[in-house]
Amino acid sequence: MTDKISKDPAAAPAGPGPSGTPYEAIKAIPVRHYGRWVSGVLVVALLGWLVYAFSQGNIMWETVWDKLFDPSILSGLWKTVLISVSAMALGLVLGIVFAVMRLSKNPVTGAVSWLYIWFFRGTPVYVQLLVWFNLALIFEYIDLGPIYKDETSQVLTPFMVALLGLGLNEGAYMAEIVRAGIQSVDEGQTEAAHALGMSQTKTMRRIVLPQAMRVIVPPTGNEFINMLKTSSLVSAVQYTELLRASSNIGSTAGAVMEMLFVASIWYLALTSVFSVGQYYLERRFARGSTRNLPPTPWQRVKTNMTTFKRSPEATA
Repeated sequence: MTDKISKDPAAAPAGPGPSGTPYEAIKAIPVRHYGRWVSGVLVVALLGWLVYAFSQGNIMWETVWDKLFDPSILSGLWKTVLISVSAMALGLVLGIVFAVMRLSKNPVTGAVSWLYIWFFRGTPVYVQLLVWFNLALIFEYIDLGPIYKDETSQVLTPFMVALLGLGLNEGAYMAEIVRAGIQSVDEGQTEAAHALGMSQTKTMRRIVLPQAMRVIVPPTGNEFINMLKTSSLVSAVQYTELLRASSNIGSTAGAVMEMLFVASIWYLALTSVFSVGQYYLERRFARGSTRNLPPTPWQRVKTNMTTFKRSPEATA
């Protein structure tokens, strides 16, 4: 929509025209978007109503702030980060392996990879955790012959159950992400590497995967953010992470909702911190494909502050 034009001799100095007569000074008046103001007011009013409703609810907010840095909560927070990072690392390794197997010309490895992805993507992660947790009902001992033998219940500790349940499930999703990244690299790159005498493994490690990272990194970051929240499911297998630590305190202190708010605050803090890391990691891997990188949030703030400071001088 174009701006309205009004004739105002005092708005700007008039310059001479081709025939010596002065141009008429113009003043641009921005079009007013009343719908934006109305929708903005409605959104602010709705947010205010939600804040007011929670402030008037039967919630002991002092308990939330008192328990926010409780030693049990901080221990659960550390275990949440530990299991999330460990499971994501396992899932990433498995994803690369099964993605390469899926793209292999060997029909056996391709079929095994497809079967792995099909099974772990097709069953809920909660069910997988319970299967690992109750695996001792099927196999009383883990017997690897002369190498290792022990009771299954001793091997599958809550941490191992959580790691296997989350890591194997994540590996199936990462396999598809890595496969898409590998297929995004032009085949000419592989052909050129083979022409230089590189082996298939060396070509994949030095040529294909570094270029595929630009496509792999963004969804991998999203998967890790999702992993931080999915880790709350491992409370069902007796692993005392953030949610279970909060629930334990809530059940004994009679502050169930308050401790759920504590857990939510820490989950929001974790996802916010790792989202910033994801942003800069994506920016780093985009350097080879984007000529001019978009400004960072801090650069935008500095630009806006500079513009705001200069605006009075420009007006004058």
